Amino acid sequence: MKSLSSSSSSRRPHRFSPKPVALALALLAATSAAQAGQSVAEADAPGSRVVQSSDTDRLIVKYFDASEAAMEDGRKVIRARALDTNTLNQRVDRARQLAAERGLQLRMLRQSGLGSHVLSLDRPLPLAEVQALAARIKAEDATVEYAEPDRKMYALLTPNDSQYNQQWDLSEATGGIRAPAAWDQATGSGVVVAVIDTGIRPHADLAGQTVAGYDMIADVATANDGNGRDSDPSDPGDWNTAGQCGGGGARNSSWHGTHVAGTIAARTNNAAGIAGIAFNAKVQAVRVLGRCGGYNSDIADGMIWASGGTVPGVPANATPAKVLNLSLGGSGACDNTSQNAINGARSRGAVVVVAAGNSNANAANFTPANCSGVITVAATDRYGARAPYSNYGSVVALAAPGGNTGAGTSNGILSTLNAGTSSPGADSYAFYQGTSMAAPHVAGVAALMFSKKPTATPDEIASKLKSSARPFPGSCSQCGSGLLDANAAVLAMSDTLPPPFDEVEPNNTRAQANAVTTPRTLRAALGTSSDTDYFRVSLPAGSTLRASLPMPNGSTDYDLQIYNSAGTVVARSELDVGVTDNASYRNTSATTQNFFVRVVYYSGSTAVPYSLSLSW
Repeated sequence: MKSLSSSSSSRRPHRFSPKPVALALALLAATSAAQAGQSVAEADAPGSRVVQSSDTDRLIVKYFDASEAAMEDGRKVIRARALDTNTLNQRVDRARQLAAERGLQLRMLRQSGLGSHVLSLDRPLPLAEVQALAARIKAEDATVEYAEPDRKMYALLTPNDSQYNQQWDLSEATGGIRAPAAWDQATGSGVVVAVIDTGIRPHADLAGQTVAGYDMIADVATANDGNGRDSDPSDPGDWNTAGQCGGGGARNSSWHGTHVAGTIAARTNNAAGIAGIAFNAKVQAVRVLGRCGGYNSDIADGMIWASGGTVPGVPANATPAKVLNLSLGGSGACDNTSQNAINGARSRGAVVVVAAGNSNANAANFTPANCSGVITVAATDRYGARAPYSNYGSVVALAAPGGNTGAGTSNGILSTLNAGTSSPGADSYAFYQGTSMAAPHVAGVAALMFSKKPTATPDEIASKLKSSARPFPGSCSQCGSGLLDANAAVLAMSDTLPPPFDEVEPNNTRAQANAVTTPRTLRAALGTSSDTDYFRVSLPAGSTLRASLPMPNGSTDYDLQIYNSAGTVVARSELDVGVTDNASYRNTSATTQNFFVRVVYYSGSTAVPYSLSLSW
């Protein structure tokens, strides 16, 4: 190994070796996607804030003997068991009488996958009034295990109708998730991710990326497709006219589920569109949100069915999902219906990923983000700081890119969409922002992790997602354990989890250099070929600074340089592919001086962790 100490030394000719094909194609696909996204007509997205009505016209009532314990694969599970007709009618009659005392009519709609029953009121009421009726029903009937409002949930995005040509969220060194390095290890093969959302539109960038799903919306008006539950989970549009959803103005169709699905598993290496995080996984559309949101009972049945459970009247799921993405929610405590559905999904081996919410408030006050056993995801901006709208708090597990179009359109999350303002139109792409966009980043990485280790448990996936997250480059208080790191998360499934990153981006100039106060080995990464890392050492008089940079793999070549405070290179090492660079310099002055160690990309892989040892 040769170390050069002259600032005028010329570069030794490098020997080149090809980049790993998978990584090169993945990076090319991401670039092509950005270019394709720029040329497609903009989607007219909803406004920046969705008006959410707290009214509901439904109740969920669970009777004690509507279910039975059973053993499956050595685990105790709960199976729904229908009450006999006479008993059920008697019990519902009691609830009808209590409703009639309040001038309300009540009728039974159906049994859910949890063994509870969904009851319909003749008109919507404020949530507090329905809660009071539910409490009365439980108090007056000893056979009621619980009664609660069937609340409506809403898609958790803060969209902006725009188009651009970057997927910074996948690969940028500062705020990205380091997906390209993860793709060298896993691409999601063999894993199904359920997108429990508005349904999905057919889209060229999702062709071949889906398995059979289901439309779980029972209410015809909410479904907006002319019928209730059926086997067609495609999104007909969720537009509404002014005042149609209990207040607020007219809204265009959001195509929310289509955007979420693209982030997870859009086609990659197809020279068009965007790159999906788990592009060899399959997406399963489970439609639970329609016009004016969606009922909690439908969402719960969607979770049950997606994870392989049984829902009365719905055919069995032939391809159960290992990952459930819920980019939806509403305010309030976690209800029994949601918690029981989550527990059931987890008992069947599924991970449940949930958006934290977009109210710039404590996520503990929003459901299902505050339910037990879920992976709650906050949103960060392009610079790795908490997005201004994102919820936060102790229930948040980690954060992922959700974007901030307020800082510029291209700072949102680019994904698949539809150009129709009401009914479906042409394929398109657009930038959205929200915790709805952050959650599918985690869901996609969870799919990569499952493809690396198919036997992983939900708790193992959650634990390693959190422990492998990297420090936040920006300010993100109460955002969980860190920023999602796809590469480290996949490495964790091989039980080779590297230590946390020591660098804090941006450190691309001497002015931004990370201070190193004691001799140590640092772990960092060059996110792109244009990235560079600076580290500052205050070197005492007479001391010698020594830097050692092993290459991260046999096909990569980074270079090592040492600068003085005037910006002059005083030592460098620029050896060949796969060879360790070493450089040193002695402070010959009579005082402590600042020196800057720089790591520079030359060829090979990016976003692969490297180690830099500094001593003096």
